[in-house]
Amino acid sequence: MTFAGADDAPWRRLSIRVIWIDVAVSVLALMPGGIAVIAFDVGPSLRELWPLATVAAWGLVSAVGDAIRWACTSYRITSTDIERRTGLFVRTSRTMHRDRVRSVDTSAKLRHRWAGLRVVTVGAGQQTGVGESALVLDALSKTDAAALQELLLDAPTAHQSREDEAPAAERVAILASFDPRWVVYNMFSVWAYLMAAGLLWGAFWLLSSLGIDLFGFVAELVDWDSLGWLRATAIALAGGGVIGAIGLGVNFLLGYGNFVLARVHTHSGSYLRTRRGVLSTREVNRDESRMRGMSIGEPLLWRWMGMADTNVITTGLDVWDTEEPTAILPRGPISVARRTVAEVFGSANPLSSPLARHPRAALRRRLWWATALSWVAPFALAVPAVTGAVAAWVPWAALAVWPVALTGAFIAYRALGHGVSGDHLVVRSGLLSRTTSALRRDAVSTIAIRQSILQRRLGLCTVSAMTAAGWSAYEAPDISSRGAVAFAAQAAPGLLDDFVDGEAARDRG
Repeated sequence: MTFAGADDAPWRRLSIRVIWIDVAVSVLALMPGGIAVIAFDVGPSLRELWPLATVAAWGLVSAVGDAIRWACTSYRITSTDIERRTGLFVRTSRTMHRDRVRSVDTSAKLRHRWAGLRVVTVGAGQQTGVGESALVLDALSKTDAAALQELLLDAPTAHQSREDEAPAAERVAILASFDPRWVVYNMFSVWAYLMAAGLLWGAFWLLSSLGIDLFGFVAELVDWDSLGWLRATAIALAGGGVIGAIGLGVNFLLGYGNFVLARVHTHSGSYLRTRRGVLSTREVNRDESRMRGMSIGEPLLWRWMGMADTNVITTGLDVWDTEEPTAILPRGPISVARRTVAEVFGSANPLSSPLARHPRAALRRRLWWATALSWVAPFALAVPAVTGAVAAWVPWAALAVWPVALTGAFIAYRALGHGVSGDHLVVRSGLLSRTTSALRRDAVSTIAIRQSILQRRLGLCTVSAMTAAGWSAYEAPDISSRGAVAFAAQAAPGLLDDFVDGEAARDRG
């Protein structure tokens, strides 16, 4: 099926296969449990049957919900708009102008892939914080999703001739592809213990429904009482860490297997396209004409491994989305991140330019705050220690956080940097994640220069460049007061001309 995009285009429905796939998945999910109940001769008590009943009820509710959504949802594509009508009791109509479309992304869970379906998300630079949302069509057939994506991403403008409307062949340049070694970078994390807890709880829930006591089996493996609490805790932490690390590795493989980052050239522009996933797939297209810059983040706890996160600063993609649509690479080696960023930027790569160091007063400010916050707990515990409410050593133990805080203050100071490179301003900061961001100067809509009381005493300022993309504000904290105005004027040409001229006139006076 193709989309004509005419003004009198007919209304279309979602694929009816979305109803049957939920029913089929529910039946398949119940089959192993039903077979196990029969095979192990589990009694029909509520304790054993409630997991199966929950799955059955969830599948039935999902199927009914999808049937109602299919019956009440229709959409059409005209030459100027995308229209969608939905709702059973409250009817909702949504119209999005085609010239406002910033992204057309497709995704498919495993059940969608079985049924040949795709979920299409059309974004128009929406901001979640102001209550806007993307237009979602869940779900279209694979053919309809591809045709819709081609129509919206490669649509000719109104003044183009009919000869130009014939879609040109895509020219694809591969910038990065999946490397199995990236799995190692995503296995070691504090989230491993949360992953282990989830896996163990799932195993306990499944085995309990079959009458198998998982805790009793583990308790019989070794004599935990003879080991003592210290060794038992160490074994539990090590075992949980191993289980969690394996779980994170498998999860990364399933989520980012077959990953490809490519630059796609069409007759209407170019896109950065990422495709990933083994069971569930996801494709995100980022219009390069809407990109405002890029950033590389280096998490503190993983910096020793040379890990980095690579993101684009662009309009039309939600930075709070758990699927991380702004990430053009999975977390991996910083060497790969820098090479990819250089290919995206081309010959003029602002993220490779040297940055100006911040004054020593910025270090003093961080040391002051680290000291002040570290002494709060010891002072609060001093009176209870004197009165005997707590042990006398507790305030001194709380003071042990002071050297850790001082170390963090020094690391945060070493991360500071700022500069202007060609058409981009570059800022670097962050303790937990040292992030270097390059933002196009013509994308800066507002410049803010502020001083706290302590900054004023130390002769420091914070310069914030605000834009309609990414995190909306990119800061260069604790610049010297003398250089703050000059940097702000360079970061946003023209915005501060009147202010800078006034300052110069007062200096001459």
